[in-house]
Amino acid sequence: MIAIFAPDGIGEIGPDSDLVRVVLDAVAADPSGPLAAGDIAVVTSKIVSKAEGRRLAAADRTSAVAAETVDTVAWRGPMRIVRNGLGLVQAAAGVDASNVEPGQVLLLPVDPDDSAERLRAGLSAAVGGPVGVIVSDTAGRAWRIGQTDHAIGAAGVQVKRSYAGESDGYGNPLLVTVTAVADELAAAADLAKGKLARRPVAIVRGLSHLVVAESGIPDEPAEPPPRAAELIRPAADDLFAHGSREAVVAAVLAAAGRPGAYEQLAGLEGDELVAAVQELCPPAERDLLGRVVRTTLAAPPR
Repeated sequence: MIAIFAPDGIGEIGPDSDLVRVVLDAVAADPSGPLAAGDIAVVTSKIVSKAEGRRLAAADRTSAVAAETVDTVAWRGPMRIVRNGLGLVQAAAGVDASNVEPGQVLLLPVDPDDSAERLRAGLSAAVGGPVGVIVSDTAGRAWRIGQTDHAIGAAGVQVKRSYAGESDGYGNPLLVTVTAVADELAAAADLAKGKLARRPVAIVRGLSHLVVAESGIPDEPAEPPPRAAELIRPAADDLFAHGSREAVVAAVLAAAGRPGAYEQLAGLEGDELVAAVQELCPPAERDLLGRVVRTTLAAPPR
């Protein structure tokens, strides 16, 4: 049987907080506690960021988003969907003002997989057996309305399951099916944590077969330990690397021989965007390519 519970009693987290002790104490005080070997602890990235001192003054939010941005996927008014330095595609590069004191914002952990590994090591040592850890965060998804939690960091837990080479019940070969196990765990745990209940940790119990006994053995050849970074699709394979409008702008700029200008134009709107694109195009093609961009701007959202 699979059980998921989120303990109460976790107060405000600061740079001096010992997350290992915070998790152990909170789970021990829960009727379903204490933490046991084979459990998977799903910890929201916000308390990891707080413990790692990843706070900024809210006045720096715009500059923080810009600094965390590697590529712009889509930009509509104040909303920016970008790829950050971790390779994650999220709104505002993961810079967040929710569940933090007024006047401050949080950046994502510098390396969520390393953060998860430190937690895994401490929790496993405390319980005397392997514990899996997932660092979760919220993101939207192409094609779908609404957000769900997914894994941005993981240690000591299987993060994906490939079925390639296996067959279904009818004998049909499975070619490309891969289950994002860590994302499923993060989303399931969020149902127990809730968004406003101030329960930033959930324990998933009953899936000990997904827990990796060791997160890498020094000086011995072995498979690399599982990390959530494995779930990030390489940019070259991303079929949704740009928003609908941005894909047209990127294609026009590529046709004009100016693909490197995409990022500086990503935030422009309306006539300003059309004029900027035309300015970068060869004179003979300005009217045509300008009309292409203008038609995209006029297209109703679907």
